[in-house]
Amino acid sequence: MPLHFEYHVPVRESGIDPVLLENRGVRLLKLLGITSHVSIVFMDDREMASFNLRYRKRKAATNVLSFPADPRGVGIPPELAPDDLGDILVSVETAAREARREGKPLNDRLTELVIHGLCHLLGHDHERSEEEARRIWLMEQDLFRQVQFSGRHTMLHLAVNVDHVATVRQARGTSEPDPVIAASICELAGAAGIVVHLREDRRHIQDRDVEILRRTVKTKLNLEMAATREMVDIALRIRPDMVTLVPEKRRELTTEGGLNVTGGRKKIGGVVEQLNGGKIPVSLFVDPDAQQIKAAGEIGATFVELHTGRYCDAPTRDEQEREFDLIRRSAADARAAGLRVNAGHGLDYRNTPRIAALDAIEELSIGHAIISRAVYVGLDQAVREMLALIRPPFAGT
Repeated sequence: MPLHFEYHVPVRESGIDPVLLENRGVRLLKLLGITSHVSIVFMDDREMASFNLRYRKRKAATNVLSFPADPRGVGIPPELAPDDLGDILVSVETAAREARREGKPLNDRLTELVIHGLCHLLGHDHERSEEEARRIWLMEQDLFRQVQFSGRHTMLHLAVNVDHVATVRQARGTSEPDPVIAASICELAGAAGIVVHLREDRRHIQDRDVEILRRTVKTKLNLEMAATREMVDIALRIRPDMVTLVPEKRRELTTEGGLNVTGGRKKIGGVVEQLNGGKIPVSLFVDPDAQQIKAAGEIGATFVELHTGRYCDAPTRDEQEREFDLIRRSAADARAAGLRVNAGHGLDYRNTPRIAALDAIEELSIGHAIISRAVYVGLDQAVREMLALIRPPFAGT
């Protein structure tokens, strides 16, 4: 690969997501048609200041510096560039201050600086004129949008929630339709996981369903449940592939909002510890909120599932954009904190593709929309249609 990354700062402590940055770097080189070797080095302010003093005679640190391998070749087309295009140095400390000031995730700001550095290596210079500075700024903005949303570097997974199949069954108190059979159809159609919520009042999914699903699901069984002693005992006995802790109210039609991890740290943390002790990975269903995500990481969760309900229910375009931006930032923050990221609630065939484009998210949990669509086209087709929406086109290598 013509791209080399070095980290001269502690990755986890600094909030750097190396997988995300390196995937974006690969995509950038493809977008710019660069086949020459490029080195990108992330460092602290002190090291950056030494380079800035040595090469630019300036005593303070700056955010990014570019050093073309062959200054005479600067400005030539990428396909004719020498084998080694050059080096890009990025100060993580300066980038972090800028990210806080601009209200954006650190890894987004680091991506912007890498783009800026690449543009310099290709001969663009914003200091030559105001007109060129504006042209470069627009080009960088366009590159950032493309690298963020033009395709995923990793495959996004779909987990299908079959609770609503059980809801139809319970409405008549019979044995059909069976969520166990529905789960098998979903897996055959390409779903990477099955989700069920065993509620304390057993309004839809029953104990029998969970027990049979544990024996029959071939992909991954995700058990959603409240953080109660009864549910912990069931999970430790059934041993699903993962547990998602969700808030639960007796009178709600469906889950309303995310867990209050900060307010229930002791109780939720104790449940996470028990499940981790039983070697069951735990996901916490949380709102896209920085404090909730921080608390989730601190109490030992492996995943967070970001609540997408407010984004899906937003009545105006402006509100939807605000909610989408919260999800985007929260996904990046969670990844930077070492958490794996899923998302779900309210997603359908219209609003899912934008969420699916976010590289930090590994899996989407979707139930109601797929089961509703299945009434018209069949469950197999409904799952395949959703998969086609969330995987266009796959940008992996």
